[in-house]
Amino acid sequence: ADSGEALLGRGTSAAAVAIGGNVATVATSSPGVAAVAAVPPGKGEARGTAGSVPSLGGNPGKWGARVLLAASGLSLMLGDKGRCQVPGATESLPRPSGRSLDVSFLHTIQGEIRLFWSKGPRIGCLAFLLLLAGAFAVGGAVVVEDQPDVSAVLSAYNQQGDPTLYEEYYSGLKHFIECSLDCHRAELSQLFYPLFVHMYLELVYNQHESEAKSFFERFHGDQECYYQDDLRVLSSLTKKEHMKGNETMLDFRTSKFVLRISRDSYQLLKRHLQEKQNNQIWNIVQEHLYIDIFDGMPRSKQQIDAMVGSLAGEAKREANKAKVFFGLLKEPEFDVPLDDEDEEGENEEGKPKKKKPKKDNVGSKSKKQDPNAPPQNRIPLPELKDSDKLDKVMNMKEAARRVRLGPECLPSICFYTFLNAYQGLTAVDITDDSSMIVGGFADSTVRVWSVTPKKLRSVKTAADLSLIDKESDDVLERIMDEKTASELKILYGHSGPVYGTSFSPDRNYLLSCSEDGTVRLWSLQTFTCLVGYKGHNYPVWDTQFSPYGYYFVSGGHDRVARLWATDHYQPLRIFAGHLADVTCTRFHPNSNYIATGSADRTIRLWDVLNGNCVRIFTGHKGPIHSLAFSPNGRFLATGATDGRVLLWDIGHGLMVGELKGHTDTIYALRFSRDGEILASGSMDNTVRLWDAVKAFEDLETDDFTTATGHINLPENSQDLLLGTYMTKSTPVVHLHFTRRNLLLAAGAYSSQ
Repeated sequence: ADSGEALLGRGTSAAAVAIGGNVATVATSSPGVAAVAAVPPGKGEARGTAGSVPSLGGNPGKWGARVLLAASGLSLMLGDKGRCQVPGATESLPRPSGRSLDVSFLHTIQGEIRLFWSKGPRIGCLAFLLLLAGAFAVGGAVVVEDQPDVSAVLSAYNQQGDPTLYEEYYSGLKHFIECSLDCHRAELSQLFYPLFVHMYLELVYNQHESEAKSFFERFHGDQECYYQDDLRVLSSLTKKEHMKGNETMLDFRTSKFVLRISRDSYQLLKRHLQEKQNNQIWNIVQEHLYIDIFDGMPRSKQQIDAMVGSLAGEAKREANKAKVFFGLLKEPEFDVPLDDEDEEGENEEGKPKKKKPKKDNVGSKSKKQDPNAPPQNRIPLPELKDSDKLDKVMNMKEAARRVRLGPECLPSICFYTFLNAYQGLTAVDITDDSSMIVGGFADSTVRVWSVTPKKLRSVKTAADLSLIDKESDDVLERIMDEKTASELKILYGHSGPVYGTSFSPDRNYLLSCSEDGTVRLWSLQTFTCLVGYKGHNYPVWDTQFSPYGYYFVSGGHDRVARLWATDHYQPLRIFAGHLADVTCTRFHPNSNYIATGSADRTIRLWDVLNGNCVRIFTGHKGPIHSLAFSPNGRFLATGATDGRVLLWDIGHGLMVGELKGHTDTIYALRFSRDGEILASGSMDNTVRLWDAVKAFEDLETDDFTTATGHINLPENSQDLLLGTYMTKSTPVVHLHFTRRNLLLAAGAYSSQ
């Protein structure tokens, strides 16, 4: 045995050198993380255990660790708070200081193999050699995943009491809460829903089907209306076998439902349960709920209703404590290009006009660094090309002619209606300079239109390009083939409906994502597909380019968002933590953060640098479908199927406003260029304009509010609503403010 230990020590050291540090431990204390497994070559991320190597003992539940072999030397590091980092084989992002090859990993491997040594040195040697050989075979990445087994997850429901008393336990607690003081009743009423679900699941799991049915029928009507969709899913789980394949139930079981309750209310509850010796409910409270206790006055029903409704309750207060650099990056100076432009056509009086809007546009940050901005080199951003500088100059000139919007000066709205869109319009985007519009369709095509007199042209063939004088001043014009000029280009390649599209800031590229699980990058010079990014194994619902280009984000049915770079076929980061589909994604204006909205009814903000989740926002009562950052980067607006627009202060991590008025899902949100107006577009066939300045002024962000989450939302939606504009019968799927603050809207005419 001693010689075996020595061999183990030497062999582990050899593995460390051979693997080169490309090793990570996958922790799954966070819900949703367990669903991400290793990457078989060219297959993208597998769900669950698909594509994984059997654990050394053949029973992951027994030995507590599962060894997965990752392809291409890609190390997958899932953190412990719903975060995930994938440094990959790329220099484009600094390697995050996560858990790579270190002593703790070697101890993990040693511990695993010692288990087998107890079965005999031969088995131990064989296990170690298999592990080492496997690491070499796949390019040297080993991932240890501590993934909960489905049967182990469910087995916790074995600790059950007398099934005939469940209704009595629940009704006793219900009577106690309803008879308590008003100030405590609202807070303690939050217990009804999670207790109802867990008690019902316990009855079903332990095969007390008639008691479960009776329990459900008696108490499901007492739950809040915004849980009706979840209750419909729950009502279909009537047998133990149904539970094993149901992801919603597994999520509910593996993640602790978060309740935020004052200390006084909590003590009242604890005292009641101990006096009644109601151990069944007390066990559920301790095992399945996370009670976030705060000191101070209990919250009112209105304050609680504003924040609850997500699949896993509210966010823990510490989830929103991390520092976020929400300021804008310093804008580069363009003295020479500006002077050149002035000499061409601007008089001396035009100079200050151009420079003034530049100051407005970036908040006078060209002179000094915004104190809330991230360091300029925090993440590597692409260098500006000459064409980018020219475009910025044009942007500044347009800004000089921009209409200053406000309650007394509302924007004109130009609506692009897609007529006879029998292919089913599923996505729209418009270029920053408003020269092109793209539509993604259910027939798997991507269609690009020019909305200016300038037609879309492809680059000439290689043979024709060789004849061009490359030194001529108009070489960029000469390379275009006039014979290909048309107002519309159709891009074929996807094999399923196209759910998201995004133009690159320089208008040279276009992204599209589809039900087929791929994200495609198209050239707008040749109108051909350059790359197909395969990482999601399921439909991809949204994708978006970074405001600086190069990076882009995608989110899909596999519940994770991925950060990519155009020149890498593997993702740079995987953001895991949502409990349901990631339905929409959006880059922060400084490109250091990404917001994701999900069908779990939460919004998360992720740090691009290290993959951490730095904000979790709860309050929507339905899946999130639209996100928009304010131009100054300080606020976030979100829209969902509940027809509400919620406003968030990113720095403090608080909800600061609620805009009511829409009667259906909100698919589009956009701030005007200066941030004075927020436009929202909905399936109710309306565009609504809101006073963003008034919504964000005089915010209450004192220490007490920040610490307890006691938000007092004013009922001022009607005061903030500046206008409602009906279409004839066209749901609004996209909004865009031009550089001069004309509002463009788009949607497909619906005859129903």
